[in-house]
Amino acid sequence: MKVRRIEKVLVYDEGAVETLDIGEIAGYLREKLKKVQVKVRGNPFAFRLEKSPDYARKLASIKIRDASRKIAPEPEPLYGEVQYEKRRILGKTKAFGVVYDGFQLQRVFSELVAREERCLGFVHIFFTNRLFATWEESDKRYHARTSVYGVPSVISTTGLVEAPAKPREYYLVKQQYEMLGKDLLELKERLKASFIDYEDERLTEVVKGYAMQALFYYLVGDPFCKDKGCRLYNAHWQEELIFAQLGSGYELCGQHARILDSLHGK
Repeated sequence: MKVRRIEKVLVYDEGAVETLDIGEIAGYLREKLKKVQVKVRGNPFAFRLEKSPDYARKLASIKIRDASRKIAPEPEPLYGEVQYEKRRILGKTKAFGVVYDGFQLQRVFSELVAREERCLGFVHIFFTNRLFATWEESDKRYHARTSVYGVPSVISTTGLVEAPAKPREYYLVKQQYEMLGKDLLELKERLKASFIDYEDERLTEVVKGYAMQALFYYLVGDPFCKDKGCRLYNAHWQEELIFAQLGSGYELCGQHARILDSLHGK
């Protein structure tokens, strides 16, 4: 298996939640990559504010309005949608209730990467609270995602909450709570150990595993592992996510640990 060499990892904070400690994640990557430089770049739009109207229009045009309909190429967004995105870029509001096409969002973010750093050896990871989804031809609809990998890789803190399904018990009990008019916050508190929620104190530790997936996408072209205890496991359920990232007795399976060790000549 051919393993690419990493020269530098650049991480960006595109409005991720406050409970996500990007500095700690960068430190984790430095520890794993040893001599590789890992730098935190902050908000990627801060270096392109003069082009914010253009980016706002592009972001508004990739909003998903109907999960059962693939968005048309270059649709003309509404004025209010563009203004919302301008405020979002300037940090005057937060993304809420908006879902974007994941691959189109990745394309917009790729334009924020400095031209001289769009080269082999550089890994770019964007952390965002924007929720995105990707189109599945199998059932002709969009599905929420936690991440898309490539140049750059994009990891959504909102996606970590919304994309992997909660335990079946949660949905059954939720129906009962709704029928009885009971407070759903009580339900979340009751089952909080079994899923990741907004402002979750475990979020930073969980995201470390997704950052590792972004690294392995670059290293070998595949971010995932079939081992449910490996941090590269592609979890579809919250319980799987929590086990892979928090509950397993090891970080990486033997195969992926050896790949990481090979970067250091071990």
